[in-house]
Order: sequence, then structure tokens, then C-alpha cells
Amino acid sequence: MTRRESPRRRAVLDVLHAAPSPLGVAETAERMGLHPNTVRFHLDALVDEGLVERRAEPSPGPGRPRGVYSVRPGMDRGGLRDYRLLARMLLSRWASTDPAVAREEARETGRAWGGLLVQPPPPQERAADRSVAALVALLDELGFAPQAEGADGPGGPPRRIRLRHCPFLELAEEHGKLVCPLHLGLMQGALARLGAPLTATGLEPFAEPDSCVAHLTEAGAA
Repeated sequence: MTRRESPRRRAVLDVLHAAPSPLGVAETAERMGLHPNTVRFHLDALVDEGLVERRAEPSPGPGRPRGVYSVRPGMDRGGLRDYRLLARMLLSRWASTDPAVAREEARETGRAWGGLLVQPPPPQERAADRSVAALVALLDELGFAPQAEGADGPGGPPRRIRLRHCPFLELAEEHGKLVCPLHLGLMQGALARLGAPLTATGLEPFAEPDSCVAHLTEAGAA
């Protein structure tokens, strides 16, 4: 949840934060000038999101215990996130080192993560076409909008994977010499983990205005 997504829910959290002790629905509603049913809805949603705790408190008189709410201890998880800035900071540090070393480190990082993001199939299922299909599925899950193409013949493995979307586009435009090797390494690591007879040997950034192209070759030839 962020402020932009639910300002009313953020206001409920602010009221609970400011209270010296847990509040019931009626007390929270009174402080906000809202109907109790509206406040109860947002309180229950905040409990489901893990931001608020609900517990029973003994009633001061006869009757059932009443439910009271308090903010769950810990860092406030509301507000904005800026992971792109974090990525830019890390990439700029990488970019300040020797370019060849930085590219190789980026590729090795991609290889390591590519191997972590797939599960190796049984040996009898390690055909080239199945390995490429598993790689395409991974790239699709990561947001690359991949399209396998260039098979040598019917039933043959694709020789290229066209990437029609880049989930790190702005970073790739700014630090393409690092982000693109990272992507190439990710594909290499995934194919190696899959036991594929193919590997990714090159990645053409923006081979066409709307896509990048990764090239596949037999692992022995590479």
C-alpha cells in the first residue's frame, strides 16, 4: 500500500499512530469524522495487509470484549519506493571500474541468477527445443515479451530470441554496456542450468527500434 493507492487507509494508519493506546472502531471513526462501517472496512483491510494488529480488550462493563486496533510494530511500509534509483546507484559504481572487467562481472552476475531462476529438467528432457521453450517462459515471466524465431527447419530449435520489451529499459539506455551483458549472462546461466545443448552467444541491443535480439548457437560451437 502507498499513499497514492489509498489516502483514506493512510489516514486511518495516521490516526492509530497518533493514539497513545489501541483504538476501537467507534473511537477511530469519531476522530476521523467517518461512519464506523467505513472505518471498520479499512481497518480490516489493514489487518489483512499485515499493517495493523487487532486484539480483544476486556469491556469496562458487562458485555463482550471489544476489538481494538493498533499499528503493527516495525518500519512504516506506506509511502513511495524508488528501486530504480537504487539500481542506478549500483550500476554507476560498477561503471566506474575498468569497462572490460565491469562487463564480465555483469555477465557473471547474470549467469549466476539465470541458474537460480530455472529448475533443471530430467536428462531425457534436455532437448534443445525444450530448453529454449523453458528459457522463453522465464524471459516472459521476467517481462521481456520474448519471441523465439529462426529455426533451421520443422522441429528444429530456434536460433534467435527476439525481446520485444525491456523491463529495465531506462537503465539499459543509461548503462547498456552493463545491463545488456547482464541479460546475456542470465540467458547463458539459465540454458546451462537447463542442460541445454545450446547457449546464448550474443545480444544485439535495439537490433530494431522495437526489439533486441539474442542469438543461440550449439554449446560446443560456442
